[in-house]
Amino acid sequence: MRNKNVTIMTQAAIIAALYVVLTMVANAFGLANYAIQVRFSEALCILPFFTVAAVPGLTIGCWIANLLTGAAIWDVLFGSLATLIGAIGTYLLRKHKVLMTFPPVIANAIIIPCVLRYGYGITWEFNGVDWAIPYFAVTVGVGEIISVCVLGGVLLNALLPYKNIIFKNN
Repeated sequence: MRNKNVTIMTQAAIIAALYVVLTMVANAFGLANYAIQVRFSEALCILPFFTVAAVPGLTIGCWIANLLTGAAIWDVLFGSLATLIGAIGTYLLRKHKVLMTFPPVIANAIIIPCVLRYGYGITWEFNGVDWAIPYFAVTVGVGEIISVCVLGGVLLNALLPYKNIIFKNN
């Protein structure tokens, strides 16, 4: 049991570190925050398929990455919550390879638009109506589809042959 706990903590730490590094790369290209987000780190949201360690790893990684990229406190808190919800959903749906990619997309497409609108005060008006939340739901959702479903799907298929080597104690 002790070795399994150490393995889970080590995997969580590695996943968190990878999430931070990949977010910093995306941030260098202006893709990590705000209305249009294609975080390369979100591809890691498929990792709960392989290990429960990914749930805390992704959440802590998101929290640290948001702090390091200068996100507002509401983004740090609720962005990390969206990642936690998505990671738990992915873990619960791990027996369904296609469905398991949806929880991070849905969680972020629902939570992050509210953060952008109310946490940052960003509006998007058309004909006198504030369409910020629906607009951000689309932009964040599309970014998540690219990150999680497309890039994450590639990562999933690349890791599958090595599942029993990399994640042998899970």
